[in-house]
Amino acid sequence: MDDRVVAILATLDTKGAEAAYLKACLLRAEQAVLLIDTGVQGQAQVPADRTREAVAQSGGTTLKALQDAADRGKAVAAMGQGAAATLAELLRTGRLVGVLGLGGSAGTSIAATAMQELPVGLPKLIVSTMASGDTRAYVGVKDVTLMYSVVDIAGLNRISREVLGNAAAAIAGMAARYAQREAASTQDKPLIAATMFGVTTPCVTAAREYLESRGYEVLVFHATGSGGRAMEGLVEEGFIDGVLDVTTTEWADELVGGVLNAGPHRLEAMGRRGIPHVVAPGALDMVNFGPRETVPATFAGRLFYQHNPQVTLMRTTIAENRRLGQILAAKLNLAPGQVEVFLPLLGVSAIDREGQPFFDPAADAAFRDALQAALDPAIPVHEMPCHINETAFALAMARRLEAMISRNRESQATDSRKEARGERA
Repeated sequence: MDDRVVAILATLDTKGAEAAYLKACLLRAEQAVLLIDTGVQGQAQVPADRTREAVAQSGGTTLKALQDAADRGKAVAAMGQGAAATLAELLRTGRLVGVLGLGGSAGTSIAATAMQELPVGLPKLIVSTMASGDTRAYVGVKDVTLMYSVVDIAGLNRISREVLGNAAAAIAGMAARYAQREAASTQDKPLIAATMFGVTTPCVTAAREYLESRGYEVLVFHATGSGGRAMEGLVEEGFIDGVLDVTTTEWADELVGGVLNAGPHRLEAMGRRGIPHVVAPGALDMVNFGPRETVPATFAGRLFYQHNPQVTLMRTTIAENRRLGQILAAKLNLAPGQVEVFLPLLGVSAIDREGQPFFDPAADAAFRDALQAALDPAIPVHEMPCHINETAFALAMARRLEAMISRNRESQATDSRKEARGERA
């Protein structure tokens, strides 16, 4: 075994036997392990490779302070942050090839908090009593794998041994693949992120095919709230070279109260990172809800379209579109040198065109007028007399993004040459 480890996160005062069993399974699979104690109150049942005192200190506090406070919520949050800092150090030194957490609600929260700070691709697995239900709080926007424990994690028995043994085998396999793939990942194609909905699929597909033919790799994100957050998370981590933000519909849900919102910071990451992005108002004609009976009564009398039995769409109004224009302008103004806007004049989704249920030229115009009134004059705006799903619109966006990325690369190369000359001088 080399010194690259799978870290096990567990509260060893309550889950010591189970953690020790996982460690033994991994060692039998010839995978090195670092057992990290995230417990606070009771005595550890088994020895830790990284003590709870060290984890608390990494979280900016002391174990005694957490024990004296007797605040379970505060302790869970602090140990989550401490575990995150511990894993970050292991990652920085190249030792971390996987993380395995286990627990009930507290242990799962600690492990999930730590995993949210790790890059996509690094194996992350949690065996949890909470894995059969609403798991959004634990998965977030990272590739966290959850395994339901079936029985409570309260001792070893014929069921828990099977589940934990499978978990150990799974993380060992993922860690082995991750360790092997690191050396081969340096020559990847430039990455472009794109946002898509079913009603903007033709546009994104045409743009993606063009960009792929030009040597780019395109990651498509479903604009369902979590999709937008995941995309911007990768932008923040520095994975993405450019963004084709065709489908900004998540802002309609954020403003009006739909179920697919991405939060109030959507459209900010690209500006902070200073990467090229082209933006369109894709699917801003709609707010998303679940089945028709789940739509709040406050929206009675609005225009609805039943996309399928589980998805009800509501048309945005003129006033809402005016406000959306102002909001998007404020976000795009964060990066005047790295963003351009494309506006289709004949509709922003498959059901916003002449003859379709959401066709409303006045509402679309309200968005465009408000956006341009509030937008930094330095940001180029391209109005095109076509529908968003026409190939001409898709290719115009893709080609412009390609040109912006090329310009950035040339600028970076020039800066590098100047820096090199300065060093020689």
